[in-house]
Amino acid sequence: MALMEWSDRLSVNIKEIDGQHQKLVDMVNRLHDAMKEGKADDIVMQIVAEMKKYAASHFATEERHMKTHSYPDYPAHKNEHDKFVAKVVQVEKDLKTGKCAMSMDILNFLSNWLVNHIKGTDKKYSPFLNAAGVH
Repeated sequence: MALMEWSDRLSVNIKEIDGQHQKLVDMVNRLHDAMKEGKADDIVMQIVAEMKKYAASHFATEERHMKTHSYPDYPAHKNEHDKFVAKVVQVEKDLKTGKCAMSMDILNFLSNWLVNHIKGTDKKYSPFLNAAGVH
């Protein structure tokens, strides 16, 4: 069973961004599956690295739309993105150096952050960008 399920409650009504969010949910589920199956650390590291890279690309998409349409909460939203990327970079570094092991705590952080960010922060820009013609 998947750790996270995509549903309409996570939709921001912007096709491109919803597709990216679905891919991030899929990555969290792949990471969860790899951990449950006791897959080798290198596979877990590969998924974490992929997630870090994809999240940065996804954040750039959101930020581009926000800047293009002068979204008033852009600075605070970008700050949340920057903090998340810094956390994932630190987790990746700690995993590589053996300072920590991939655990349910880290996985729960990633999944909870994603859901809370989408349902809270991202849902705030949705009506603004939709009104600007971004669907």
